[in-house]
Amino acid sequence: MDFMHDQLEDGRSFRLLNILDDCNREGLGIEVDFSLPAERVIRTLNRLVEWRGEPNQLRCDNGPEYISGALATWAEKNSIQLKFIQPGNPQQNAYIERYNRTVRYDWLSHHSFESITQVQDYATKWL
Repeated sequence: MDFMHDQLEDGRSFRLLNILDDCNREGLGIEVDFSLPAERVIRTLNRLVEWRGEPNQLRCDNGPEYISGALATWAEKNSIQLKFIQPGNPQQNAYIERYNRTVRYDWLSHHSFESITQVQDYATKWL
């Protein structure tokens, strides 16, 4: 999983949380909002676990949402190992970085969005 950033037409920044299955490189989810704190990441992961089952591990960078105690507690409770890449080495999470590039060049950079709802709707249809 990894985050991306962009802006709405009015200049407000928003974030995208992209979640990818490393084994088959399938996009599992794109969560969009102005703020995506650890609690929101956990809520998104809970939905994916209900849909697809629990993964053995999650690979992510060392962003504040990922190193939070809340995510660590959730992962331990669900017997999911958190695998952190080394800081400054995004190539250790190459599949999601490539996926982010695909998101950016396939649709995100091609459209001007007025609202978070528009971005989320487009992301859901694209996924």
